Amino acid sequence: MRKYLYPALLLVFAGLAAAIFVFKKPEAKLPELLARHGDLAAGGEWVNTKSAIEGLQAKLRRDPRDTKSRLLLAQAFMQEGRVTGNHEYYDSAAMELLTDVLRDDPENFEALCCQASLSLTQHHFSEGLAQAEKARAINPNSGFVYGLLTDANVELGRYDEAVKNADRMNQVRPDLSAYSRVSYLREIHGDMPGAIQAMDMAAKAGYIGLEQTEWARVQLGHLYEVSGDLPQAEMCFQQALEARPGYAYALAGMGRVAAARQNYPAAIDYLKRARSMVKDYAFTDELVDVYRQAGQPAEADKMAKESVAMLKSAAEAADGAEQMGHHTDRELAYACLKTGELDKALEHAEKEYKRRPDNIDVNETMAWVHYKRGEYAEAQKYMTVARRTNSQNPVLLGRAGLILTKTGQVAAGQALLNKALQTAPYLDMDLAAEGRKMLAAR
Repeated sequence: MRKYLYPALLLVFAGLAAAIFVFKKPEAKLPELLARHGDLAAGGEWVNTKSAIEGLQAKLRRDPRDTKSRLLLAQAFMQEGRVTGNHEYYDSAAMELLTDVLRDDPENFEALCCQASLSLTQHHFSEGLAQAEKARAINPNSGFVYGLLTDANVELGRYDEAVKNADRMNQVRPDLSAYSRVSYLREIHGDMPGAIQAMDMAAKAGYIGLEQTEWARVQLGHLYEVSGDLPQAEMCFQQALEARPGYAYALAGMGRVAAARQNYPAAIDYLKRARSMVKDYAFTDELVDVYRQAGQPAEADKMAKESVAMLKSAAEAADGAEQMGHHTDRELAYACLKTGELDKALEHAEKEYKRRPDNIDVNETMAWVHYKRGEYAEAQKYMTVARRTNSQNPVLLGRAGLILTKTGQVAAGQALLNKALQTAPYLDMDLAAEGRKMLAAR
């Protein structure tokens, strides 16, 4: 009897093995970490990042249900997207990981917050607000969730709600993120000294050299730039580069300072270096202006067309997507103005306006597109909304001054044009030239 038992057991084992092979759910493939290049690959940060991500991936291969490691990996990919500018890849990878977590635990607070943050990064602001509100209902004592609510409400033009949430964030946990949000709200409400003070606190609250800290320092530099203090702006950008060599946003800041001083070769070099480091449309857009100022129209046209192509690809991917796919219609509107496609500019501006009609930046975009089309009454309608928070941004004031002058409100228009030109005419050289011409004609 025994001699028949072993073959029978072997057959049973083989059958079980075959069943496991056939019916076992295939192990989900974890998203990979892409290689960094240039200065981004230099130093210990990249070594530590690779080690941490590889460690998390190893844990998940051993235990695919390790929720904590899955969350940490999603957060690591979100940060890598921020550092490299490759949001298309890393945000999608992070969202995939978060979706897995929320499938098993729909009320996981950290996953909901990360999901909301990704939606906001991708400019899906209504979705991000809904996710953040769901997270707040689960944990109303988290400073991070109030930061998300601040951002979402700002982007949707609900500024009173944004202020309430920023205040609550600072009560719960005053830190770099909280101070930077206060700074932005002060800036758009016309309190530039207060904005500078808060952003200075943000930069001092972070660890020197970390991306978030140097981002805050670059934002501080930009506030000085907008205020007309180029030496202070340059100092901030230089400090950021000393703490984080090759930091793309600090390089771009140095490029703007060089352009303001009409040192166009240096400005082009800085912006090209920034563009080679991080995938961000803004650097290409800034190069368009600098090439034009430098008397290189062919290069300017080339960059302008490239800007439109980059943004159009992102916008098409976002259409119909609930959470992912970067909505770029506002940026596309400005890019199309630079290529002379006025109808396309209006089309994209209107698409963004339908998403968030109360946002002051979107209304400024609508106003400027209509101005460029010679539709001055329409431009004034949107500019009135754009100025409702009393922002003192010189570009906004200059555009408002041109529009007021064209609609017959000459004294008010000239006052705004003079203020813009006295503060920071270098922020938009074409705008400044048009403003001077209009003032001279009066």
